[in-house]
Amino acid sequence: MTWQPAHPFNELPELPPNVEIETKRVLKAAVEARTALATLDQAARRMTNPTVLINSIPLLEAQASSEIENIVTTTDDIFRFAQDESAATNPATKETLKYRTALFAGIRLIASRPLSSTTAVHVCTIVNGREMGVRRLPGTYIGNPATGAAIYTPPSGETVIRDKLGNWESFLHESRGLDPLVVMAIAHYQFEAIHPFEDGNGRTGRILNVLMLMSAGLIDQPILYLSRYIIENKDKYYRLLLEVTRDGNWEEWILFVLEGIRLTALSTVSKIDRIQVLQDETLSTIREITSAANADLLAVLFEQPYCRIANVVLRCRVSRPTATNWLNALVREGVLVDVKAGRERIFINSKFFELLMKSESAPASEPTLF
Repeated sequence: MTWQPAHPFNELPELPPNVEIETKRVLKAAVEARTALATLDQAARRMTNPTVLINSIPLLEAQASSEIENIVTTTDDIFRFAQDESAATNPATKETLKYRTALFAGIRLIASRPLSSTTAVHVCTIVNGREMGVRRLPGTYIGNPATGAAIYTPPSGETVIRDKLGNWESFLHESRGLDPLVVMAIAHYQFEAIHPFEDGNGRTGRILNVLMLMSAGLIDQPILYLSRYIIENKDKYYRLLLEVTRDGNWEEWILFVLEGIRLTALSTVSKIDRIQVLQDETLSTIREITSAANADLLAVLFEQPYCRIANVVLRCRVSRPTATNWLNALVREGVLVDVKAGRERIFINSKFFELLMKSESAPASEPTLF
């Protein structure tokens, strides 16, 4: 049966696709993307304190991935409440922080068992904050936001959906002849096309992308901020997903994903370099105000861009007056900005915060000649 936007796509073809996947263009792009990922992995390993990146990138990824689903919060809020999710009052902030929690829960799962549809259910449950299972009721479709007309209707029926997920899972583990990045691109399309849950499919699918890269050993930590690339190319992202469904245009979709990985990896390398320069400058200032190379104080200021006096007291094992004096001195030196939050003060590493927000540029691919 020919695909129709308003008809459940129970005929969604199984994986692997029945077309040539690793074309010359795809293979070239895969090599470039893998090289960029290796460069990122090496840059992260060189960091004195990789926690700086591990804490920050998943939060930015959470914010961007949630924004794709029109769950919009401020970066200020997600970092302010990163250490105490229960204190967040904005529903969008709470939703975004749940994404971060789901990501790390997924990482813990794949450390002990292969990535599977069970992983997806667990991740989606945390993303939604309630027990999730495969869709059982008909009526789910993706519509035009302006007219409400169906753009795509995913497979319907619990048995059909479970069969599709079983095939998706088998493909993840039995496609040894394909590059893992190509597998990830194909698997991401298929998961979104199956649309197995009532809610949270997009966010769950983007978490699974990170888990696939980690399972393949291509990155050690969740430091690839791919959702920003999707936001910047949102129309193209959805157009190419639809072209796979309608026309079987796998090549352009895979090239889009590979280019996103390459650009994101290289921009993160640039961000790491800038962070290291800023850390060196900050450490010099810390030496001036504490008469010591206080690595613990530096860690407090960079592991989260927001800190409180109590964080310094605990991490640096100093009295509250000493911690207050240090932070006040850093405010005077322009390293920190302090703001009132109820009865306490929050100290913001503003330069680091701005650096995290900055979209780093990465070189474009060379033209493909074949």
